[in-house]
Amino acid sequence: MAKSGREKVQVTKKTHFLRMQTGGERSCLQNYRLRELLSIYFTMMAVVVVMLLASFQGASPRGDPFPFRVPLDPLGTLELSWNVSYPQQEVCFQLLVKELHFGIVFGMSDRGELENADLAILWSDGHKSYFGDAWSDAQGHIRLDSKQDYQLLEAHRAPEGFYLTFKRPFSTCDPNDYLIEDGTVHLIYGVLDKPVTSLLALNLSLVNRGLQRVQLLKPNISNPELPPDVQTLEVLAPNVSVPGQETTYWCYITELPENMPKNHIVMYESVITPGNEALVHHMEVFQCAPQFDSIPHYSGPCDSKMKPQRLNYCRHVLAAWALGAKAFYYPEEAGLAIGGPDSSKYLRLEVHYHNPLQLKGRFDSSGIRLFYTPTLRKYDGGIMELGLVYTPVMAIPPHEDHFELTGYCIEKCTATALPPGGIHIFASQLHTHLTGTAVRTMLLRDGREVETVNVDNHFSTHFQEIRMLKKMVTVLPGDVLLTSCTYNTQDREKATVGGFGILEEMCVNYIHYYPRTELELCKSAVDYGYLQKYFAFMNRFHDDEICSCPQAAVPEQFAAVSWDPFSKDVLRALYSTSPISMHCNQSSATRFPGDWERQSLPQVTTSLPKPKYKCETTREPQPQHQPPAVIEVRTRGRL
Repeated sequence: MAKSGREKVQVTKKTHFLRMQTGGERSCLQNYRLRELLSIYFTMMAVVVVMLLASFQGASPRGDPFPFRVPLDPLGTLELSWNVSYPQQEVCFQLLVKELHFGIVFGMSDRGELENADLAILWSDGHKSYFGDAWSDAQGHIRLDSKQDYQLLEAHRAPEGFYLTFKRPFSTCDPNDYLIEDGTVHLIYGVLDKPVTSLLALNLSLVNRGLQRVQLLKPNISNPELPPDVQTLEVLAPNVSVPGQETTYWCYITELPENMPKNHIVMYESVITPGNEALVHHMEVFQCAPQFDSIPHYSGPCDSKMKPQRLNYCRHVLAAWALGAKAFYYPEEAGLAIGGPDSSKYLRLEVHYHNPLQLKGRFDSSGIRLFYTPTLRKYDGGIMELGLVYTPVMAIPPHEDHFELTGYCIEKCTATALPPGGIHIFASQLHTHLTGTAVRTMLLRDGREVETVNVDNHFSTHFQEIRMLKKMVTVLPGDVLLTSCTYNTQDREKATVGGFGILEEMCVNYIHYYPRTELELCKSAVDYGYLQKYFAFMNRFHDDEICSCPQAAVPEQFAAVSWDPFSKDVLRALYSTSPISMHCNQSSATRFPGDWERQSLPQVTTSLPKPKYKCETTREPQPQHQPPAVIEVRTRGRL
């Protein structure tokens, strides 16, 4: 008998098996009373599933149970949808597998590695199929978890493919499980093309696998309505022939409409060329510096030697999008100014193409659609840079797996530049270059940490977007903002210094706030004189030939340091105790009046407590050697 268009899921409570029935199996139910009982039972189970899914609808204004969606693989044959329940502290996942063979591996790990990963696996031995919670050890060997925290909700076939719906808490208090938290999550997946007789025999290194980065914990906020006079401006790539290489950053210069008056951007969204959903990884629109009357038109790789130098002055972020992001809305009381006499007419679009299969012959016209209104809102929105100044005096030693640098926006600067009522931060974009692995910004008031502005403990330079905050953060005059970045330089032989180059480093948080002030940059760097004392000390200690003469360049001085645990620890101590040079800059790129050199570091007297998860308060002791609750999914042959 042919399979029905949609195979239903049935759960046999007594055996803890989940059975997927085909049409032929349903015809085996001969006993009428048994059929009645089963009908009642499965109706109740369907209601439970619907209730479970309904509990995840809060994040979607249109009631879509899975409002967030990304392609997992480059060809788009695997699609992940999800939703978040903050009251229950759970994420509900739905996988669509368009061509399912003998199973699928889905999971999360620290940086996207297959080792030490938290996994949900659907597998078939050719006769029966199973779903279970598993993990991989440091060698990549898979083990079923004694505590089954991935809960299967539904599995069914449809014309477009095989759907698998399951959920998992943010935290399980299981040392083998991944903690789902704010920021980037590295998702891993694998397709099982052959029967799996035992998970112990499954070698993930031989599986067709991949990596995708997303922000799973999207904020649950409602979007304001757009004004009736809203207009749109599309900033699109000009039918780019995407290079057949894994990573390409494409830059394109375009212009605003002629003599465009001041408007407010109130929303923006992505425009993806159909068929390229898995190719376009993230995009940004920058406005060029207004002091330049002209910017050369350019369309080509951002790292090309043919790229005009003036494109480096197009760094004022207007919009940023990454995979999984939905439309970005400004608060109804604010908008980002665009156009008018104080605004450059030149825009730079930057598109990151992720092409791991190195496909050729693909053309792309993706970009970002800006929604703007001539009816100005109450407040101009502003964008302020926090973190470290782009200078080589801030450096990371080589062969470090965890080296932290902190940039300060000190009390003196916010007291000088912010209005009495303060500013309200509603969004944030974190930024480093290639060695950055974590970024966070904390708000301090009277020495106490009072709020986390933004944090990403699994940051990747290849996944940067403007993220709406779950709640608005108010910064008052006299407050302090600390932005800390963690770096990994294990694969580098020399010190990595701060700067604009991709092999140099940055530590930045672009905060989006209102009302706009003249404070455009609030960043710091270690005092230059104290850094020279460090070089002189290392000279004497190691008998190094570090030139401390005035004409010596700081990168050359760092290159001459003999890096050992002692020299690294002394540099850490220097950065965590020495006075700083404070850049409290106006929009004119000049500092506010005052003395900003050799400022004392702010002191943190009280830290915020770590968030509490349900499992920490309701955790039940697990018996030793508890057998895993594997679920059987019955099908005929392949899944």
